Amino acid sequence: MSSNSSEGPEYRGRFMKKERNTQETNIKVEVDIDGKGSVFCKTGYPFIDHLVSTFGKHSMINISVEAKSNDSISHHLIEDLAITLSQTLNNALSDRQRIRRFGYAIVPMDESLAVSSIDLAKRQFFKLSLNLDTKQIEGIPREDLVHFMGSLLQNLNACTHICVQYGENDHHKIEAAMKALAIALRMAASIDDKQTGVPSTKGVI
Repeated sequence: MSSNSSEGPEYRGRFMKKERNTQETNIKVEVDIDGKGSVFCKTGYPFIDHLVSTFGKHSMINISVEAKSNDSISHHLIEDLAITLSQTLNNALSDRQRIRRFGYAIVPMDESLAVSSIDLAKRQFFKLSLNLDTKQIEGIPREDLVHFMGSLLQNLNACTHICVQYGENDHHKIEAAMKALAIALRMAASIDDKQTGVPSTKGVI
């Protein structure tokens, strides 16, 4: 990745917007954690747009994405989009006061089944098992889709596990995984009316 980038965030409530501008890509992302699942996504890659739309719809997070490639290399745009989207979500979660912190989901999609669990404790770790078989899914190399999901989890500042238990159709597998992540995040990021401060015995999160 190029080091020549501008990434200054702008914060208001649980709304955040962020730009990532490099010699390879220009990415603009806005998120509202307390939205209604409204999504605008324009990347030039219909399946990536579909995955982001799926994520926003099922997490109930409003998302706006504009992504432009400067070098026509799909890997760079897909990677930078995932990094920017995830960092924007992390910043929008802010100090994570009064959140439920933990979330989980088991999501079927036809013959596929995906499981996701998340802890928004600001301790970075992820385990990702998509179990994809084909070399390309909807025209995108398998390795780029795995990297997209991995970059999304790696920059979220959370402990996240996603596992596709079984399935035959790779489109179904990765979409089930994205839905499971979205639902788990929606649960973990939701405000708990019984909670005061941060949900940790340490008093910090």
